[in-house]
Amino acid sequence: MAQQQIAPPRLKIGLTGGIGSGKSHVAALLASWGATVIDTDEVSRALTAPGGAAMSRILAAFGPQAMRADGGMDRDWIREQAFADSAVRARLESILHPLIFRETLAAGLQAAGCYVVFVVPLLVESGRWKDHVDRVCVVDCDPDTQVRRVQRRSGLTIDTIERIMAAQAERGTRLAAADDVILNDGDTSMDTLHARTKAMHDQWCALAPVSGRAA
Repeated sequence: MAQQQIAPPRLKIGLTGGIGSGKSHVAALLASWGATVIDTDEVSRALTAPGGAAMSRILAAFGPQAMRADGGMDRDWIREQAFADSAVRARLESILHPLIFRETLAAGLQAAGCYVVFVVPLLVESGRWKDHVDRVCVVDCDPDTQVRRVQRRSGLTIDTIERIMAAQAERGTRLAAADDVILNDGDTSMDTLHARTKAMHDQWCALAPVSGRAA
């Protein structure tokens, strides 16, 4: 009987940052250099799409108003409820977060390249990820720049943006949890962000287990 092939270990990076910090752009750069990137927001969207694994529990918890006509979760409605009422947010998170965590880790087992990046907006807040990643990287940004970026890209009101930010860890708390930091504040150009991210990529490739490095 042939022996089962065991995948080589991968360096596991938890990438986080506040809304508007630019973590999605950083993740895209890392992916372009060969990292496997698994974004928990994308996992969440799959779970709450029509027929998604979380939809029956969301309907049971919040009623039919939480569902769009196509059978997926009404993200705008649920966001408004969650940021207006911490109890609603806690109930939503109790449904989604364990499912997201399980699906994300399972996807990480299939990772290629010398390291895998789990993009987790609430990594610090959840307390769930600490023992499942090798390093935490924070994409850091000052709050004023966060507000400007989010308002420019989404059209959300300042009040809504500030409520979202208030539900996330404070900047100092995120930085205290970080092993690595990529600064992307209001003075950071795209070229500078590219260079900072490339330097971090090179560092992680050097730290990766030999059997997991790209040839």
